[in-house]
Amino acid sequence: MRVLIVAAENDRLPKCKVGGVADVIRDIPYALAKHEIEALVVVPDYGQNDLNRTFVGDIAVPFRQHLETATLWEVERGEGVIQYVISHSLFSAHGGSIYCNDDEQRPFATDASKFAFFSAAVSEAIEHGLFQKLDVLHLHDWHAACVAVLKEFSPRFVRLKTLRTIYTVHNLALQGIRPFKHDESSLEAWFPTLSYDGQMLCDHQYPHCFNPMRSAITLCDKVHVVSPNYSNEVLRSSEPDRGFFGGEGLEHDMQIANRHGKLVGILNGCEYPHKQESKGDQTMFLNASEALLFEWMASSPQLSSSHYLAHQRIKQWREAQEQGPVVTSVGRLTDQKALLLRQEVNTGVLLDELSSIAAKIGGRIIVLGSGDTNLEFTFTQVMARNENLLFLNGYGQHLGDMLYELGDLFLMPSSFEPCGISQMLAMRAGQPCLVHKVGGLSDTVVHCESGFVFEGEDLDKQQSALISTFTSTLAMYDEDNEKYNQIRECARTQRFEWHNVAKDYINLLYSTT
Repeated sequence: MRVLIVAAENDRLPKCKVGGVADVIRDIPYALAKHEIEALVVVPDYGQNDLNRTFVGDIAVPFRQHLETATLWEVERGEGVIQYVISHSLFSAHGGSIYCNDDEQRPFATDASKFAFFSAAVSEAIEHGLFQKLDVLHLHDWHAACVAVLKEFSPRFVRLKTLRTIYTVHNLALQGIRPFKHDESSLEAWFPTLSYDGQMLCDHQYPHCFNPMRSAITLCDKVHVVSPNYSNEVLRSSEPDRGFFGGEGLEHDMQIANRHGKLVGILNGCEYPHKQESKGDQTMFLNASEALLFEWMASSPQLSSSHYLAHQRIKQWREAQEQGPVVTSVGRLTDQKALLLRQEVNTGVLLDELSSIAAKIGGRIIVLGSGDTNLEFTFTQVMARNENLLFLNGYGQHLGDMLYELGDLFLMPSSFEPCGISQMLAMRAGQPCLVHKVGGLSDTVVHCESGFVFEGEDLDKQQSALISTFTSTLAMYDEDNEKYNQIRECARTQRFEWHNVAKDYINLLYSTT
């Protein structure tokens, strides 16, 4: 069986990662190959200079009433996997950035046009046999959704229509919604001759708009979400005021998919090296953090308050080594990850409260991440108020790897988490996690066995439960080291292996029986 995987990110290639989808696209093809599936992967070429390209063919792509030329390159082959990129100026026009941030008046406008063209180029390449024989087409997130639309509604794509088509949702909150027409970034602007059924493709809240994610959920043979628990959550309406995030407006479509036996929840996997290399101690981490801070400072003509305060905190910590627990957090600063941490309490926000609790036993909290500017500022203010908190406002892969190794407790109180990879990486390193009982976090962490779990039916109860669980967890660390180390060892021995995930892909997604 030959499977073509279509996505916007792929961490197998340089400078082709923003989020967790890149890890999946990096790992799953090689796991599939071990089950005798030949996996082909194609992503846009964002202008990476250090790719080793082999020319496959030029692709003539009708787009926006013009005939554009894209080029398909093979960039790697081995272990039963072939890696491809498609190059065109639309993909590389933004200095190598994978995504662009358009203003609120025209959300997704630049990216939607870019990925619509990518989808069209992939469809043309399939139709002209540039990938040779294919059996299954596996599309990931809204960026690849237009392939399903062209497959369904364009009579030109005969070969494309024969392929079994799978759609994986990694982030239901981002749907790529654009108008049907009257905008240069719209479905009719991209494909002016396409006859389509607007009822199947429209957004429920904005019926004059095209929703790529809803379209792919409706049109594909199977819909895959990335954990079993999340496959139940997406059937319910989101209630953000109560702290619940479910179907994000697409719950009706997910319910239909579920009734028809199309909806499948399969947990993502994690790589487990034969030997874990030690990443060093706290001193090495502080030195590495300082070096990266200098890089971040030098990248801007103005010194940010977060970088200045972080540097002062590193100097303080070098002079006064604490012996208490190290609590860590690594990830994007968004409301998905930090809604609970920014909730107001008597001492400031909830992160202030957690810092105070940790300080009572000499504990320190280290947060590594960037994202929403308001959250960055809030975390900077919390750092200024709490001497036991270090907020590193940016991201460095090696710093994240060190924190997984160094921490005693990994904090992941996400309001929703389709799967999550950070908890798996922390557990792999023997660091227990404190998580919210949602999505893949619920599927990977068992309370007081392999980590610590809190829950609550609304935001107030979630806050109280987080504070209570954090307090009791640190008390166990301080007072019952034997029990805590048992949980630490249980976390270390948990396995969420791609080998088993690949078997589920084949049996539950790719097979027609």
